[in-house]
Amino acid sequence: MAYQFLQLEIADKIAVISLNNPPSNSLKMGLLQELDRMLDEMYANSEVKVMILTGAGKTFASGADIEEISKLTNASQAKEMSAFGQKVFLKLESGPKPVIAAINGFCLGGGLELAMSCHIRIASDRALMGLPEISLGIIPGFGGTQRLPRIVGLSKATQMILSGDQVRSEEALAIGLVNMIAPKDTLVDDAKKLAAKITSKSLVSIGKALKSMAQGSQTDITKAMDIESTCFSELYGTHDMKEGVAAFLEKRKANFQDK
Repeated sequence: MAYQFLQLEIADKIAVISLNNPPSNSLKMGLLQELDRMLDEMYANSEVKVMILTGAGKTFASGADIEEISKLTNASQAKEMSAFGQKVFLKLESGPKPVIAAINGFCLGGGLELAMSCHIRIASDRALMGLPEISLGIIPGFGGTQRLPRIVGLSKATQMILSGDQVRSEEALAIGLVNMIAPKDTLVDDAKKLAAKITSKSLVSIGKALKSMAQGSQTDITKAMDIESTCFSELYGTHDMKEGVAAFLEKRKANFQDK
């Protein structure tokens, strides 16, 4: 399928998806619609185990398309726009394959909301992140008011959202907003190195781990434990479970078949 606003490269079970809407990779509805379709395609593609999401050029994503927002004529249209972005980001967050955000520059508003829906975030040493919507008289609408407190804590999230302040990669790492920092010139390569570690594992167990964490984090600890037990038990008897245990006992590297 041809894409206007996304670039795709697949190699070694890793799909690198680049947002490509110059000059600032704003998240216009057309891009979000393509990302929605792209996720379905990647989930169905047996040659893909891990995705890396980054921005073409010097920017990860500048946020929602302000021109599109300015053309909204009523609250119903605003709700529809917000709900669609939330739907796409939830599909990414709750999907069966991990997504690594390689944040290569400005990552603001909807761009940060997209990055926060990814499972792992690696920031360039030149990255700048924030939710500046309050300065436009609005608030984040693609999940920012919900994910940021879950990631950095309510107090820091409140400060960032109400002030519109932006953080550089060093502070983002310190508050837990990103997992690691990489030089801008090697950012995607460093993301690929991490992705390669993940691709060596069983996609079946990867999917169950993601499911257990995603669903368990949204409920109380007792229900979360039951979710984990169910996911754990569903792996029993699979080819990769048998292979992994046998490889451990035989002191050899496991040869997972993703089944």
